[in-house]
Amino acid sequence: MRHRSIGWIFTFLGMGVFLLTVLLPMAPEVGAAPAGRFKLAGVFPGVITDADYNTLGFVALRSVKSEMGVEIGYSEGVAVPDVERVMREYIDLGYNIIWTHGGQFIGQTQKLAREFRNVIFIGEADAPVERSGNLWVIDRNFQIGFYPIGALAGMLTQTGKIAYIGGLTLPFSYSEVHAIQQALRDQGRRVDLKLVWVGDFNDPAKARQVADALIAEGVDVIMGSLNLGMLGIFEAVKASPRRVWVTAKYTDKSKFAPQHYVTSVLYDFAGPLRAIVRRIQRGETSGYYPLGFDTGVALQFPLRNVPASVENAMRKLVADLVAGKIRVVKDITPVK
Repeated sequence: MRHRSIGWIFTFLGMGVFLLTVLLPMAPEVGAAPAGRFKLAGVFPGVITDADYNTLGFVALRSVKSEMGVEIGYSEGVAVPDVERVMREYIDLGYNIIWTHGGQFIGQTQKLAREFRNVIFIGEADAPVERSGNLWVIDRNFQIGFYPIGALAGMLTQTGKIAYIGGLTLPFSYSEVHAIQQALRDQGRRVDLKLVWVGDFNDPAKARQVADALIAEGVDVIMGSLNLGMLGIFEAVKASPRRVWVTAKYTDKSKFAPQHYVTSVLYDFAGPLRAIVRRIQRGETSGYYPLGFDTGVALQFPLRNVPASVENAMRKLVADLVAGKIRVVKDITPVK
């Protein structure tokens, strides 16, 4: 079963199609592989061809089918007001594992988990949530990836002005900003950090307008935390009369601004989803799965458009993070 949103037809300039062609050669039908007693449905807020968060979710879902033989179904372009209806439809069709790929769905996921005790739910959250006996929670821990991004921005800036561009003022976004601030403090970097939320993760026009204004103010490093909106940031830095570096999130986006792109915080949901489904198959109906550098998060190396000294310093910093020598505080309090 598939649900499509007309508003999501706009994709990452065809890159999503490329990813699906290269990474996912099989057609995205509901799986027919031997499923045992489990049927897994994924519910995505955007289109699976976005070369971003939803593509990663679809890659994860297909990996469960191809590597574990679990029957799958999915719905894309699902808005928050519709997610409960979509989950109920899957339950009516006999799906007994429901995965909602997006922190905006956690409330409805908790609600249905309490109502349907014979169905196992997998939700994503950025703040502590109450778990029932049939709810798995993936803690996305976005702050972990943005600590090195903040340190990197502090190393690169020549004007002393850097910026974070987010979509909505949500707990995960606050945690990213606090991690950037912690990294700057830890590195002893005195810079002017400008924070802007454009009100939409997927509006390139708004993001372009904001990025143009920041560049005009002297910002020379932009840390993007957007989905399709990143396209607007890339267009802004390419049009800049001076050098501006940009970082991204979720996937490799170097092709969009090759002379300005530095790195991305990469995310993998395939490994975590398979690990959770394996534990479900062993009888673990609920649990907590934190993402981290050993479970689905990575900084993209080699860095682009930076001196070797910055590359070396960043590799050491990430190694220290992985080794636990640096503790990134998870702070979701609103940023003032």
